[in-house]
Parts: sequence; C-alpha cells; structure tokens
Amino acid sequence: MFARSRGAWPGVLLALLAGLPSPSFSATMNDELLARLSSTAPMLDQTVLKSAFAAASCAVSHGIEVPERLAVIDFSMPSSEKRMWIFDLEKGELILKDLVAHGKNSGNFKSTSFSNVEGSYQSSIGLFQARESYFGKHGYSLRLDGLEPGINDHARDRAIVIHGADYVDETWVSKYGRIGRSHGCPAVDNDVIKKVVDNLKGGQLVFKYYPDQTWLHSSSFLNCASKSVASHSESESERG
Repeated sequence: MFARSRGAWPGVLLALLAGLPSPSFSATMNDELLARLSSTAPMLDQTVLKSAFAAASCAVSHGIEVPERLAVIDFSMPSSEKRMWIFDLEKGELILKDLVAHGKNSGNFKSTSFSNVEGSYQSSIGLFQARESYFGKHGYSLRLDGLEPGINDHARDRAIVIHGADYVDETWVSKYGRIGRSHGCPAVDNDVIKKVVDNLKGGQLVFKYYPDQTWLHSSSFLNCASKSVASHSESESERG
C-alpha cells in the first residue's frame, strides 16, 4: 500500500491537488494553480496538463503521498521537440523543459504504440511514481513504479527507468530529424539527468500522455472512478 501524505506538508497544497476546500484558500485555487503552471509552459497542450493534474489529484485522494513536483511527458509530440516538463507544485514554477526518448518499437519520429509487456521495447503511458535513485549501467538513474494496472504496472519488472543517454541530444535532431530511441525508458540528455533525478526521486509523480482513447476512458486516475491502486513490484531487475 502507498504511504499517506506527510503531516509536515502544508494543507493548502493537499487541498489544491485533492480538489478539497482549504482553510486559507477557496476551491478555485485548483484552477489558479493550473493556470499558473500553464503560464510557465505555453507549449504544453492544456488538455495534457489538465489530464496530468487530474491524475495527480486522484492519486493524492487515494492516499499517494502529496508530491512536491510533477513531471509531464507528452508522447503525442515528436521526439525532436522538447516534450518533458517538470513542475514545482508548491511554487507553481517550471523547473525544466527538455527532450525525452521513447522506445524504439513505439515509433520512429513519433511514438504511436505503447506496451506494458517486458521485451516489447515500447514505452508505456499513464501515471508513475518516481522512487529510488541508483547508479547502474546507464550511470545515475531513477526507478519508476507504474500505478495503473494493465497499463504500466510492469514498469519495475521491465526496468523502465529514467536514465541519461548520449542519443538524447540536439545534435541528433540536426542530423536525423529526431533523437535516438531507448528500449522503453524515458531517457534524457546526459546534461540534465542529475537535475531530473534529484527533482523526482523519493515519490514524485510522472505522467506520460498519449491520446489513446481506451486508456483515456478507462484510467481510474483520469476518471477517478476506482478506489483501487496498483501495488509495487519488488523486482530489482535492471535493463532498459
């Protein structure tokens, strides 16, 4: 089971994410925080940001620890564009916007196919919780636990982690029209991997979006209709 939110966290942020009344702010602050985040990331589609916020809000209402930061990856964008944003939810600020890779079997310039299956070499979508950092074959990396059963809950067994890669670089875009592709991991530029890991490790949320209609209508986090949450896999395998 997931840990409950920390008592040290301000009740205001919990109220914002959970959509609950706050003793200090009105319920409209939920929209105000969204608007503030949106203003810091004008190239992020509003539908994607709202979906990420809704998923995070639902996760908190079901007992997920209140996140300090939220990463949003829009896989509907081509890999040549910066399609990963990391937000500071307490300050309402953008921490980072950068390139991120998709799995080699998810597509070429764009990702169109996704999987929860080990060995598929495809990315997976949905809501994840970033867990522990570690040093592995890709250097400083970050493990992810998928929170959506049947969609991404095999992420740890598949070793879907955030790691740095030399093929995630603007020079690849100039030469090939896209960045390189991973085995399913959301790989990032080696120049930003430390900033990404340090900001997300320890329970922050990562939301990967694609307009897959089945997922959009069935996800319990997007529709907040189910009170069940995925359990963590204890696998310590490392591939990716």
